[in-house]
Amino acid sequence: MPGETLFLADEAATIRFGEDMALALKRGDYLALSGDLGAGKSTFARALIRAVADDAGLEVPSPTFTLVQTYALRLPVAHFDLYRIADAAEIDELGFDEALSDGVCLVEWPEKGEGALPEDGITLRFLHEGAGRRVEIAAPEASLARIRRTLAIRRFLDEAGYGNAARRHLTGDASVRAYERVHAGGERFVLMDAPRHPPGPILADGKYYQQIAHIAEDVRPFIAVARHLAARGLRAPEIHRADIGEGILLIEDLGGEGVLDADGGPIAERYLESAACLARLHAQPFARDLPVTGDIVHRVPDFDRDAMQIEVSLLADWYVPWKRGAPLPEAKRRAYVAIWDGLIETLADGERNLLLRDFHSPNILWQAQATGIGRVGLIDFQDAMIGPTAYDVASLAQDARVDMPAGLTDDVLARYLALREENSPGFDRDRFLRDWHIMAAQRNCKLVGIWVRLMRRDGKPAYMRHMPRTLSNLDRALSHPDLSPLRDWCGKAGILATES
Repeated sequence: MPGETLFLADEAATIRFGEDMALALKRGDYLALSGDLGAGKSTFARALIRAVADDAGLEVPSPTFTLVQTYALRLPVAHFDLYRIADAAEIDELGFDEALSDGVCLVEWPEKGEGALPEDGITLRFLHEGAGRRVEIAAPEASLARIRRTLAIRRFLDEAGYGNAARRHLTGDASVRAYERVHAGGERFVLMDAPRHPPGPILADGKYYQQIAHIAEDVRPFIAVARHLAARGLRAPEIHRADIGEGILLIEDLGGEGVLDADGGPIAERYLESAACLARLHAQPFARDLPVTGDIVHRVPDFDRDAMQIEVSLLADWYVPWKRGAPLPEAKRRAYVAIWDGLIETLADGERNLLLRDFHSPNILWQAQATGIGRVGLIDFQDAMIGPTAYDVASLAQDARVDMPAGLTDDVLARYLALREENSPGFDRDRFLRDWHIMAAQRNCKLVGIWVRLMRRDGKPAYMRHMPRTLSNLDRALSHPDLSPLRDWCGKAGILATES
C-alpha cells in the first residue's frame, strides 16, 4: 500500500501526531499499531483517544490485561491489545467486527491477529530513531489522502507560528468542508478545512451540480464575502491566515453561543436581531466584484434560473422517488419544471441583493458582549449570490433546523418589513411578501431532496428528522395565491405536509 514516513522528535510530537490523526479518522477505520517497545504506540493511542473525547485528562488505561477498552465518544473508539491472546479466533469474541462497524479500532500487537484482521487497514509502525522516533504509515489511497490532509494542516499551523497548537473537531458532516477549533497558548481560532470540490457528474451544458448551483469550489468566496460583510458593518470573522491553494483558513473564533436555548428552541430576541441584520444588509447597495487578495477578485454569481431549477430538481429526483417508491414520470417532471419557470420569471421585477444562502441557526453565533446587530455573528456564507432579498428572510423565518412557532415566524417577518419600510424608500411590501413565499417554496423543495439524498447516497439518515418540519414549511410557502399551480402539483403528487 502507498505510504508516508514521519519523524517525531519527542513525546510531545507523538502526542500532536495522535491528535492530528484523530481528525483524519472516520467510522470503519482500523489502525494497526506495531513496532519497537517504548517507541510511542501507547502514547499515540492515548493522545488520539483524548483528542476524540476533547478531554486531556481522560483516563485511558492500557488494554494489556482487559484486551480491549471501549470509549463511547463522538467517534466511538475501541482500543485492543492482542499480546495475550492465544489464537487469532479470539478476536471475534472480543467484538472486533461490531466495534469496527460502529467506530474506530486501534490494535496493538496486530501480528497476533494475523488472518483475522482486515488487510486494508491503516498501519502505523513506530521505530526508535536517535532521541526521537520514526513512524511509517501505510494505508489505502483514500485513507492516506485523509492522513496527508491532516498533516498538511499541521504544516500550515507550523508556518503560521502555531506548530504546538492543540486541534479539536468542531463540525463537519453534510459537505466537503470541516472545521476545527485551534488552541494556541491563550489564543483561540477556528480552522476551516475546505479542499477544492471534486467535479461531479456532468448534468447540463458541460457543467456539474456545484457549477450550476454556484456552490463555492474553493475558499476565495469566503475571504471576499467576509471582508465585504465587515465593510457593511456586519459581524463576520476576521481571517488571520489563508492558504488559498490548499483550501485552509485560520479565522477568528466567534464562540459557540447561538440563537437557540438549552432545549434547542429559538430565542425570539436573537431571531429578531438577525432579521434586523438582514434589513441593514439589504438597505445598502450590493457589490458584484469583491477583492480577495492581491489581484484576485471574486465575482459574486447570480442566483439565476439554472441555479434555482437545479436546486428544486432535488425534490423531483430524490424526494419523490423515495416517497412514491418509483421515479417521477417524465410528463409530471416537465410540468414541475414549467411551473418553476413561471415562478422564477415573476421574480424578475423583485428586489435583489447579496444572499448569504444559509442564514439560519447553525450559522448565526451570538456575540453577547456586543450591541445591536453587532451581536449577530455570521459564518458559512461562501455560497453567497446576488438574488431576491426574500431568500435569506425565508431561510431565517423558516429555520430548517428548528421548530419555529408560527408567531415567531410572523414576528421575524414583521421586524424585517418594518425596518425596510423605515430605511429603504420605495420598498414594496406586497411584492416582497410574494417573493418571500416563492423563495420559501424554492428552498423547501431543495431541502426535502437534500434530506433524502444525504440518507440514501451519503449514508447520513439523521437529517431525515428535519423532513416533517420542512414539509410543513413548504405547506405555508404554498399558501400564496401566486403559488397555487405548484400547490396543485404537489397535492396531486401526494407530497404536501398534510398528506405526508
